[in-house]
Amino acid sequence: MNALTHEVLWAAFGVAVAFGALVQRTGFCTMGAVSDAVAMGDFTRLRQWALAAAVATFGFAALSAAGILSAPQTLYASARWQWLSALVGGGLFGFGMVLSSGCVSKTLVRVGGGSLKSLVVLLVAGFAAFATLRGITAVWRVDTVDRVAVDFGANADLATLLARAGGMAAGTASWLGAALLGGALLAFALASREARRPGSLAAGAGVGALVLAMWWVTGSLGHLAEHPETLEEAWLATNSHRAEGLSFVSPTAFALDWLMFFSDASKSLTVGIVSVWGVIAGSAAVALARRRFRWEGFAGTADLAHHLVGGALMGVGGVTALGCSIGQGVTGLSTLSLTSIVAVSAMIAGAAAAVRYQMWRLEREG
Repeated sequence: MNALTHEVLWAAFGVAVAFGALVQRTGFCTMGAVSDAVAMGDFTRLRQWALAAAVATFGFAALSAAGILSAPQTLYASARWQWLSALVGGGLFGFGMVLSSGCVSKTLVRVGGGSLKSLVVLLVAGFAAFATLRGITAVWRVDTVDRVAVDFGANADLATLLARAGGMAAGTASWLGAALLGGALLAFALASREARRPGSLAAGAGVGALVLAMWWVTGSLGHLAEHPETLEEAWLATNSHRAEGLSFVSPTAFALDWLMFFSDASKSLTVGIVSVWGVIAGSAAVALARRRFRWEGFAGTADLAHHLVGGALMGVGGVTALGCSIGQGVTGLSTLSLTSIVAVSAMIAGAAAAVRYQMWRLEREG
């Protein structure tokens, strides 16, 4: 058991290192994608994001059809469609990632590249996320938006709904759901010549493949059909005790908790925690190799204030929405979760609103 757990952790760390290196090398950025589209009408990086989600969606359908992993076995499994939590949390996260110059995954990559301002954002986001998991904002979350949900009586994902409506097998429904959602994402991703260039394809497809790799690590390598102690199905080294993919808001909170209570024997490494360190390490390796490592600080008080607010919004919003722009925007979407679909839409809308706010603020100051 210990040997297999260590194997899962090392594999997850390797996937995260590759993710950090790829994002540092290609400039993949969900915040930048929305900003480019709203401010300049350039959808190239938004198409990269769509390609990543499409690759992950078709890959997850293949895992489901092979009987390796299904949506009800994942972190995103729930019979309750928490549309209001996804809507509010996604909007807060989207607005916050623009104020803080990038989502949590991009913040980790920038920390690896020497950005001290991103380190501050990361600490604030982690603190806010932990408070929303178990602290004061958790109470507010549970007592307000989490109370509003639609109970489907079965897992709230597109494949399950299709299977129930059409009386089809789960594997067939997974492929049909992937064809509908993944096909639409793929068509949008490849709709322009710029998006079909090798560099753009490598960025989007690479992120999607790494999300899929993490699904395999937790859902197959770390899966036990029967735990020797509990005799129940188990997934090793995950915080949720289910299969988990790449996501960075709650894992950042857990990573800070692990650091602060390192001597507590009850605290153990998980896939999410090692993913945080892996992204920083992979980014730092590429930044140093390309001589792009640069110390970076805040431009002034206003810059600091916006990044602090942005970090707090990402922490609160990411936990409320059950994931970040990678955790919901690619990993969650790959499971065809209805909550993920709402969360991603809200993140894009929140980010677009924040970009317009930044443009208004610059014009006013000018």
